[in-house]
Amino acid sequence: MALNRDIKYLNKNFDDFRSQLINYTKTYFPTTYTDFTPASPGVMFMEHASYIGDILSFYLDNNIQENFLQYARQDNNLFELAYMFNYKPKTTGLANVDIDFYQLLPAKLVSGVTVPDYDYALFVEANTKITSTTSIPFIIEDSIDFSISSSLDPTTVNISQISAGEPTYYLLKKTRKATTGTINSTTFTFGDYEEYPTVEISANNIAQIIDIVDSDGNIWYEVGHLAEELVYDGIKNTNINDPNNYQNSNDTPYILKTKQVQRRFTTRFLDRGTLQLQFGSGISSDNDEEVIPNPNNVGLGLPFEKDKLTTAYSPVNFIFTNTYGIAPSNITLTVRYLTGGGVSSNVQANSLTNIDTSTIKFKNFSLNSVTAQYIFDSIASNNVNAASGGKDGDSIEEIRQNSISNFNTQLRNVTQSDYLIRSLSMPPKYGVVSKAFAQKPLTHDSTATLDIFVLTYDSNKNLVTASSTLKNNLKTYLNQHRMIGDSLDIKDAYVINIGIDFDLIVLPDFNNSEVLLDCISRLQTYFSIDKWQINQPIILKDIYVILDRVKGVQTVKDIRISNKSGTISGYSQYAYDIKGATQDNVIFPSLDPSIFEIKYLNNDIKGKIVSI
Repeated sequence: MALNRDIKYLNKNFDDFRSQLINYTKTYFPTTYTDFTPASPGVMFMEHASYIGDILSFYLDNNIQENFLQYARQDNNLFELAYMFNYKPKTTGLANVDIDFYQLLPAKLVSGVTVPDYDYALFVEANTKITSTTSIPFIIEDSIDFSISSSLDPTTVNISQISAGEPTYYLLKKTRKATTGTINSTTFTFGDYEEYPTVEISANNIAQIIDIVDSDGNIWYEVGHLAEELVYDGIKNTNINDPNNYQNSNDTPYILKTKQVQRRFTTRFLDRGTLQLQFGSGISSDNDEEVIPNPNNVGLGLPFEKDKLTTAYSPVNFIFTNTYGIAPSNITLTVRYLTGGGVSSNVQANSLTNIDTSTIKFKNFSLNSVTAQYIFDSIASNNVNAASGGKDGDSIEEIRQNSISNFNTQLRNVTQSDYLIRSLSMPPKYGVVSKAFAQKPLTHDSTATLDIFVLTYDSNKNLVTASSTLKNNLKTYLNQHRMIGDSLDIKDAYVINIGIDFDLIVLPDFNNSEVLLDCISRLQTYFSIDKWQINQPIILKDIYVILDRVKGVQTVKDIRISNKSGTISGYSQYAYDIKGATQDNVIFPSLDPSIFEIKYLNNDIKGKIVSI
């Protein structure tokens, strides 16, 4: 008959397992084994068992921890959990900038009047690459036709050269929006039919899928999830595409259409360097067509389609189907995707000057070869403003916090926090907002119901005001998710640059220089701009505590915060009264949303050792 054993289940580590095994042996086998010296064979086997138990306990705890978004640490688990909360992590952020393009144009006489000869106008294809002086590539989204000028795409014409009082050459200028990145292409061949096939793209800094075209010439569309059957398709607002709306083309360059698509796919990052593409499960001969939602087709396919009072409809999935799109079979897909971005892509002004001329040509081929070559060589580019919006991928903590907040919003912006998270979640191809703050307008004469203040990073990861292009992109993006009664105003937040000086008393027998360097390092970590938000106050008590905890510090005698301003020295143009803003050892930001920043962490944090 087996004896009841008193077994403990609270042991978690090596020492606990070892101690319990020894006690167990002494209790139930008092005469069988009595040698418990560290070198005995019995203790060796008990320590082997303790070693295995410790390892198993560690991995069990780790596996449980990785199942919770609040505690997970591994990238692949965080990415999976983020998608469960309907948040798509960003592995990179693309910088945006407006680039001016120039070309010379010879003059000609028309009815005795000197005019530009547009036969020599150049055509620059879409996706033309422009490289900065630091070898950062940018591409333009739209083509450039110097022979055409309109209210949507104006051409600036100036006289470049004069001879005998008459112009001989003109200088044309057009402006295009450019995005950092490199276009890459890969192909995937699919064989026999398979449900929900997946393929993977492995590369660093994948920003987005540009397009997918199969070997039959069909376009595949990216959707948020495979149940989405309707996509928004924009077409140029031209007289040919829509004669009725062409008269409104000045403020509506694109016409938005709703299109039902069977060929669709969804994407998700498995980790920071692997993007997975998943397709549907259906085999369908349905043709893509434009669908206008109406009472006859909303809910089509539901088993309870006649009882629609309790159905929750999504504005992007009116037509419910069971196929979740077509699965590609016996076909080859060509995938173009964009890589690049990051903080380093926020290039300085006047640096995008190297054009890839392989995609530039004349529209007219009956030209004088010498003049044509001279004109072709005159093409030039420049960015008047620095690029902005580039950002490194989401950190572990950013993925965690953005996922939790995104889940609560249910894709709607209801509270100020919803708008804040949505601003930080804008797709990177439109630029990246680094800091954001939302509040109700402080003035009664404002027409907006909510003001959103934003800032972005430059190439050195210093805060700068966002370009008008980025702010326009943000407003357009937020309009898709705002409540019907909300109106938004995107504004610039203010940057207050500061410096820190502190005095220390060091304990005896400690090296003064080492203690001082350790204190400076701790403050550099504390004031890292990633950890600061708009309208966050500086609590001096926290700084005292940080320095007091440094090994070797006896007393922190004094901490002084000073304002650094002046564009000549590279700081913000805005001065701030630090002393007047300090109350009860707390330095408050201004009434207008602002953020404290130590711009030069290596120079603006200074300390010295003083005597008692």
